[in-house]
Amino acid sequence: MSSTEIQRNIAEGSSRSVIDQPPLPLPPPPPLSRYESQKRRDWNTFGQYLRNQKPPVALSQCSCNHVLEFLRYLDQFGKTKVHLHGCVFFGQRDPPAPCTCPLRQAWGSLDALIGRLRAAYEENGGAPETNPFGNGAIRVYLREVKECQAKARGIPYKKKKKRKNQIKMSDEAKQSKLS
Repeated sequence: MSSTEIQRNIAEGSSRSVIDQPPLPLPPPPPLSRYESQKRRDWNTFGQYLRNQKPPVALSQCSCNHVLEFLRYLDQFGKTKVHLHGCVFFGQRDPPAPCTCPLRQAWGSLDALIGRLRAAYEENGGAPETNPFGNGAIRVYLREVKECQAKARGIPYKKKKKRKNQIKMSDEAKQSKLS
C-alpha cells in the first residue's frame, strides 16, 4: 500500500491501513542489573547442584542441610587463604611467605550468596516460611565461618554498638561536663 493510499484511507476513516501493516516489534526488555544477573546465575547454579545429587533433589524437598552441603562444596572454588590452627602463620594478617593452607570461599561472599538465593527462592514461588536459605542453621554456619576466618587472619570482629546507645552516652557525657 502506497503512502498516498494510506493517507486516503486515514482521511476516509478506514481502519484498513492499521490492519494491513505488520505489527511493530516489541522493544527488548531492559538489561538486568548486576545484582539480578548474579541472582539468576546463583539460582541456576544451585538448581544444577540439586539435580546433580545422587539421587537428584527436587526443590520442594530441599532443606537447610542441602544448602549447607552446597556452601561446603563451593569452598573448593574459593580464593581466600584460611590458615589452619597448626600453620605458623595462623593469626597473622599478612604472612611473609606462602603456605599449604586451603583456599576457601570468603565469608562475605557466602553471606551475599545466601542473601541472593534467599530472595530468588521466594521469587520462584517458594514460601518465606519454608525458605531453606533463611534457616537459623545457615546463620549459625555463616557466623562460624566469619569467626574462623577472622581468627585465622588475626582480625578481631567486634559487634558494633547500636547508634542509639552512642547518642545516649554522648548526651550523658555532655551533661556530666556541665555539672
